[in-house]
Amino acid sequence: MKEKTYTLPIITISIAIPMAVAYLVVGLKTKVNLGFNTSSLPLFHAILNSTTAILLLASLYFIKNRRIQAHRNANLTAVVLSTIFLISYVIYHSSNPSVKYGDINHDGFLSAEEKLKAGNLRYLYYFILSSHIILSGIIIPFVLFTLQRAFQQRFAAHKKLARITWPLWFYVAVTGVIVYIMISPYYT
Repeated sequence: MKEKTYTLPIITISIAIPMAVAYLVVGLKTKVNLGFNTSSLPLFHAILNSTTAILLLASLYFIKNRRIQAHRNANLTAVVLSTIFLISYVIYHSSNPSVKYGDINHDGFLSAEEKLKAGNLRYLYYFILSSHIILSGIIIPFVLFTLQRAFQQRFAAHKKLARITWPLWFYVAVTGVIVYIMISPYYT
């Protein structure tokens, strides 16, 4: 019996999610009033990202020590936390204005004085943020195809793809925390 593949749904999801997030975060011209305060969500996102990074480290430890079930549990939990993060991220950004690095007076614009105070760290912040955003979209199909291969018990293919997926996913999780730490002084 031929094993069912989920290639088309994975590709569809991998395209639809980044496009929907981009629209809701950047393309949505008016912010949505959700009827509750979402200002604490960036801290929640940093907690989710740091927990995901820890789970990924644990996953790597578990697989290297042949603790397959613990490896599986760590990865599935990381996927769940990443999904919660994605939903919460969309909620936050669809209901709050973007925060600019260095915007001390919270007016949404950087004056020459604010740029001077932010200094060259502003460029580092935007580099980390850009790489984080780009890779967070790219990582989706990698995670899904890696999981698919594990569930199909195609462990050689799973291992081969996981060697690419793991460092990318770990980078996205860690840089999510770094972005939060760097931008948090500018939240209102």
